[in-house]
Amino acid sequence: MVMKSPSGNSLIGDNERVMNPAAPPAVTQELSENVILTTVDDIYNWTRLSSLFPLLYGTACCFIEFAALLGSRFDFDRFGLAPRSSPRQADLLITAGTVTMKMAPALVRLYEQMPEPKYVIAMGACTITGGMFSVDSPSAVRGVDKLIPVDVYIPGCPPRPEAIFDAVIKLRKKVANESMRERGILEQTHRYYTRAHKMEAVAPILTGNYIRSATRAAPSKELMQSMGMPVTLPEAEKAAQPEETNNG
Repeated sequence: MVMKSPSGNSLIGDNERVMNPAAPPAVTQELSENVILTTVDDIYNWTRLSSLFPLLYGTACCFIEFAALLGSRFDFDRFGLAPRSSPRQADLLITAGTVTMKMAPALVRLYEQMPEPKYVIAMGACTITGGMFSVDSPSAVRGVDKLIPVDVYIPGCPPRPEAIFDAVIKLRKKVANESMRERGILEQTHRYYTRAHKMEAVAPILTGNYIRSATRAAPSKELMQSMGMPVTLPEAEKAAQPEETNNG
């Protein structure tokens, strides 16, 4: 773009140029402004880290904090994360909440249905170690990493939405440093649990016979007598009482 005065003379020299012209330039001013030199890994990782699709999955109170991210206050979409309801369209699994033994097969099934490459964020103390249920709960899983591989851990009970943002930023840094050549080497091959296991089914140890036994169905005779409850004697004891009376 050349600026001229009303008389036709140029207002700038031959070696000068306008930094911000008013009209769009017809031809590029500098070649470096239109040519980007990069690698396939960088452009591929940049597209993936900018469009993570988390799965809408939650089992307990941590999911309330995760659901708060979808509102306008935290604006989850500014990181390029679009929640998906199908595991076949998601590449990020945030395990928000306690995972029980009954939920474990369903969680593993959802993880295996997600396409590669996929990532997992363990959210909350109950997901990482079992949390408050790790001492006396017979059904809580003591760490979701026993079921599926975990990339980022978020401690807390429950973690704040800002902590989830911090975990997503750390995960984006991990994705940015990946290479397509190393994917086969870094692939998770040895998992603690999978649905395609070779374990044999065995008879259950807890059959319920102890709870259904006669000693558990009613209090003991001594306890019933001390409480003033009517005591019903078994047939064998009833038949033995008259014999003892006659012998006496």
